[in-house]
Amino acid sequence: MAVRHREMTEKLYYKDAYIKDFDAVVTAVSGNKACFDRTAFYPEGGGQPADHGTLMLSDGRSIQVTDVHEQGDEIWHTLSEAVPEGIQVHGCIDWERRFDHMQQHSGEHIVSGMICSAFGCDNVGFHMGDDVVTIDYNTRISYEQAQEIERQANRYIWENHAFEVLWPTPEELAELDYRSKKELTGDVRIARFPGADTCACCGTHVAFSGEIGLVKLTSAHNFHEGTRLELYCGRRAMDFLSMNYDANKAVAVLLSTKEDKTPKVVEKQLSEYVKLKADGLAMEDHFFKMWTESLAGQEDVLIISDWMNADQGRRLADMISDSCKGFTVVLTQVSEGSSYRYSVINKGADVSAFVKEMNAALGGRGGGKGGFAQGTLNASEEEIRSYFSQLK
Repeated sequence: MAVRHREMTEKLYYKDAYIKDFDAVVTAVSGNKACFDRTAFYPEGGGQPADHGTLMLSDGRSIQVTDVHEQGDEIWHTLSEAVPEGIQVHGCIDWERRFDHMQQHSGEHIVSGMICSAFGCDNVGFHMGDDVVTIDYNTRISYEQAQEIERQANRYIWENHAFEVLWPTPEELAELDYRSKKELTGDVRIARFPGADTCACCGTHVAFSGEIGLVKLTSAHNFHEGTRLELYCGRRAMDFLSMNYDANKAVAVLLSTKEDKTPKVVEKQLSEYVKLKADGLAMEDHFFKMWTESLAGQEDVLIISDWMNADQGRRLADMISDSCKGFTVVLTQVSEGSSYRYSVINKGADVSAFVKEMNAALGGRGGGKGGFAQGTLNASEEEIRSYFSQLK
């Protein structure tokens, strides 16, 4: 039997990254995956996610393209349903998704080119997430140093430099100074933003740097032996800055100050809050000590509070148990009328049996070991007091 030879898929995204739709013929099928004779759908690779989009069939059906991968010389498309081999299709890429990826990838190239040049380092990791781009470098870079690169990168972007693609011969490649994670042979695609970056890259990019709009670096922290940067480009950068401005403006309104004054006002109020909290804890501690002294020597103690939180209840129970001889039970209200958190302490006995019976009688959940237990009761104050009165 003769074996039919399939030609390689024509990569339209390399001829023109701005092609949004195209006609093609299905040349191979495997389940819900299909290969075409030509495609504008970019396959996942080089840190850039795959394009998504739709296929229009001659019968009017619309099929979703949910993933794209390259296998050898062919580009395989994962579809929402299978299609027959040999039919003609009309592909439409999700342009908003693609252009976003072009902005992120191009912005990353400019930033990485400048960083690698300035610090003599290598880009050893690149991931384009749905929200933020992360880039790893094999040297330490401070946030202040990254901010200076950000200023230079944005200046370059606004100068609107043209993007270039080179396909050098092996001899030309050997003489070319370019960024790459490994030694490359064969046909090598070089992506270049003149004066900023020259890099071996298989991704799609904007035609002019001005289309990136702006870049915003948001963090630079130590990662392994180097640094990880987080980066927003284009629309993502604008959305990020707008979100932060809106949040800062809302804080400024609450504090009755101007947007540029919020850090100082917040710092002042935080300092005042810390002092008030310390004063409040000191007063609370004094009150708890007086309360504890008033109960000293009692056999068993039950306290039900509608103003304390669970942490305060545990602290009070611990203090009381030091001066009482039996069980100390402190209940703090969770929801009005029917739910309480409990702290049970008896430092001279095992409280597990006591707590088990209490849980069964009052719809409780929880437990502990030795002399301490905590949990919740689903009962009213009247039901709780009635239960404990019967224990005496």
